[in-house]
Amino acid sequence: MEADKRKLADVVVERVERLIVDGVLKEGEPLPSERRLTEKLGVSRTALREGLRILRARGLIETSHGKGSFVAKLTVEPAQTPMMHLLGSQPRTLYDLLEVREMIEAESARLAAMRGTPADHILIKRRYEEMMAAQSKETDATTHARLDHAFHLAICEASHNPVLVHTLGILNDLMLSSVFASVNNLYHREQHKRVIDRQHARLYNAVTGQLPEQARRAASQHIRSVRERFAEIEQEEQRLVRSTLRLEGWA
Repeated sequence: MEADKRKLADVVVERVERLIVDGVLKEGEPLPSERRLTEKLGVSRTALREGLRILRARGLIETSHGKGSFVAKLTVEPAQTPMMHLLGSQPRTLYDLLEVREMIEAESARLAAMRGTPADHILIKRRYEEMMAAQSKETDATTHARLDHAFHLAICEASHNPVLVHTLGILNDLMLSSVFASVNNLYHREQHKRVIDRQHARLYNAVTGQLPEQARRAASQHIRSVRERFAEIEQEEQRLVRSTLRLEGWA
């Protein structure tokens, strides 16, 4: 009897761990109620509680009296590590980060177009519509950046590759900084904004239209285009500085 209970508790552990790895249960989110979990997993309350005890011991969930169980914080904040601080504080690393974004997001888009389910498409559509709707309102750059990032993250999650999603999660703060830089520097330039809107639409249509190679190209071209625009803006600012210095008699 004890062995059977242990076996059922292991089933609970495996199922909940899989839900966390797949991103169905996210950090900080509450687990369903005991009643719902016993129904979904087909186990007794005793086996469920034993499984949850094991998950708590592994640091995967936390339980608060009167509030239930939540998925624990599973990763260290990137900003807390010295290397992440250095990467985030050096302007030149923005170009390095955009190279990494291109690699991750191009492959994510390709896989999402291959593996995305109707439910994934609904989530991607929601994030896309939220991002586009915000552009017609007085929305601050930080909110725009978060909505833009959420759209790209929804595509990554549709790749159904937990390692890709986890990698993007670890780089979340740095990724947000690059998206914020894009929004802050390009969105107020009407010509650049129109280009970005077209690129997002192309990416959205390719992923939800289940066109893997078109999705990969769309994601790659989008990030590469942003990188090129940043370089142009940087050169433009340098020319401005040089000409101003000449005007003021410094050269």
